[in-house]
This record gives sequence, C-alpha cells and structure tokens, in this order.
Amino acid sequence: MLGQRLSDLPTPLLLLDLPTLERNAGRMAQRAGALGLAFRPHVKTAKSMQVVQRMLGSAAPRITVSTLREAEYFLAGGIPDITYAVGIIPDRFERAARLLDAGARLTLVSDCPEVVGRLGRFARDTGRCFDLLIELDVGAHRAGLPVDGPDLLDLGRRIAADAGLRLAGVLTHGGHAYGCDGPEALRAVADREALDATRAAERLRQAGLACPVVSIGSSPAAHALGDPAGATELRAGVYVFNDLDQVELGCCGLGDIAVSVLASVIGHNRAAGRILLDAGTLALSKDAGLTTGVGRGYGLVCDPATLAPLEVGTLSAMSQEHGLIAVTDARAFDRLPVGAKVRILPNHACITSAAFDRYVVLAGQQVIGVWDRVNGW
Repeated sequence: MLGQRLSDLPTPLLLLDLPTLERNAGRMAQRAGALGLAFRPHVKTAKSMQVVQRMLGSAAPRITVSTLREAEYFLAGGIPDITYAVGIIPDRFERAARLLDAGARLTLVSDCPEVVGRLGRFARDTGRCFDLLIELDVGAHRAGLPVDGPDLLDLGRRIAADAGLRLAGVLTHGGHAYGCDGPEALRAVADREALDATRAAERLRQAGLACPVVSIGSSPAAHALGDPAGATELRAGVYVFNDLDQVELGCCGLGDIAVSVLASVIGHNRAAGRILLDAGTLALSKDAGLTTGVGRGYGLVCDPATLAPLEVGTLSAMSQEHGLIAVTDARAFDRLPVGAKVRILPNHACITSAAFDRYVVLAGQQVIGVWDRVNGW
C-alpha cells in the first residue's frame, strides 16, 4: 500500500494521520513537563512500537500497559521500564516472573491482601522480588483501596514486611473524569485525584513506609490538571489519537483526531432511507460514546480527503459487517453513490483501533507506512 492514495485503498481500513499524531504527542509531553511530572504513557490504545516511540519522544523509555502481551512486545522492542496497571492475579505470576528474567523493570499493581500474600510467597520461593504499587480508588469506583481508613496502611505494611516485595508507591485512575460536564468540573476532578493520591502517599510515609511513586492520570485529567500536589508521575494514553469522546470533553478539536476508519458505500436502501457501509460492528465497535454525546451515532461520517463532516445523515445502526447511515436528505444517495469512500471518526479510539491488526499511516492523502499492533492478552 505504500505510496497509494486513499481512493486506491481496500476497505475497511484503520488510518493513522502521522502529523496529527506527532502534534498530539508533543502537546502531552509539554504538558507533563510543565507540571513537573515524569511521564509514563499508557500504551493500551496505541499497542504499536512506532506509535509509542513518538509518544515517548526524547523522554525516558517508561510505559504503562494493560496486558502482559503488551509488556512482552514492548520489552522485546527495547522498552524495559513497564508498569502493568491491572491488578495482578496468581495465574499471571509465572508470566510476570519471565518478564523480570528477560530484563524488564516490571512494576505490578494490587489492592488485594490475599493476592499480595501469595505473590510474596511466590517471589521468595523462586528467588525473585517484585515492585508493587497499591491501587487507590479516588472516585472511579472500578478498583482500588480508599485513601482514608485502615486498609491502605495494612496493605502497605504487609508489602513492606515481605522479603519478596518492594513497596513502590501508589497508583490512581481518575476514570470518573469521563463523566464531567465542562472544563471546571474536569479540572476539579483532576486536581482532587492528585490531592487524594498525595494524601495516601503521606499516610504511608507517616507510618514509616516508603512511597517514592505517586502515579496519577487519564487523558482528560492530564489535559485539565492544574495542581499536581505531590504526584510524581503522569499517565495518559488515548490523547495520542483522540476521538469524539475527547472532543465532547473539550480536550481537543475534530482536527486533533489522528485515527479514522476508511469505509466504502456498498448499497442504498432508498425505501428505508439508509446508505450501507462495509464498516460495521467489527470495524467500528458499538461504543455509542459518552452520555453527553448520545444521539451522535456510532461515529462521524466525513469526507475521505478533507475529513470535513458530511451532512448526509447519522451512522445510527450497526450489524456485524454493515454500518447504516440514516439519510436525512435524499440527495445523499447521489452524493455517496455505491463504491464511494468515506472516513469515520470514532467515538472511542481504543475500541475502534482494537478491531485492526495494523495502522495504515498517512501524510496528507498518501500512504507512507504500515505499522503493526499487538492485540490480544
């Protein structure tokens, strides 16, 4: 596909605009620097060495992953400093140990005393030592211990007392930032996350426990954060691509979305008022986006060359291999004849990108590269 133009490409296809990606990457690197925080990008969306190299730029090669497969892939690519930011479970101890043996500086995460105890025994029995972050719940209510109360100190003491473990610090994920309405609310959530993480770290330190790392972040919180308090590290991931959710939150504009799906018109159902595309659920997902964006459909249908939104209707229904545009003006059938191409900006870049095993990289309308992705677990 190298050198081909959009009109020549097969569909559906995941497109990545390189200038936009590089601009997004530079913006977040500057943001972390201005806040005085070490930057540890989350690569669960990117899943590509070429993308992550641009996320890191000239910064230290440290990343956050959500799967051990990602950890293995990026370690093999020369990035050893890895935080696995999903609660570790016993079935994964051996695989994590192999990463250590292969040279990874791997940090694990847990909020579970029973798992911590088993991990410590495994480490001692096998002659290893694992760095461990305590996960905190600062409002997202997905995982983590309360900042206040005895559980945090109890778990910290348990880790510190185990010869097979090292207490590395605390980690938060302010996922509730995605529910904010407006920049003031978003900044309040981001600042509160940093403050709560700092307070948890201080509680551990006052108890005589080490807490060198105070790791915070999500893409919207990273954009909005005003006061990092005592945080030491910032994590974010989807910012490098952006999507309609990030636009909805006010974190970026449509021109900052670096990924899109190229699709073809494969049929007209004039009686039902629908244009059929070859990009369905398996190419775009059924992620309808944030609550505030309900009604915008399953992605924004755009001109393939300019990425200007097309006033042809809403991508309102999906089946496995079909996307259906509900036509608002019969002239849309003439504007998008069978065989025409469109580009769809995704609601949620993470889920849409996961449908593909590669990025077709563009500069303008020309293909300049094909980059791999590491999918699976």
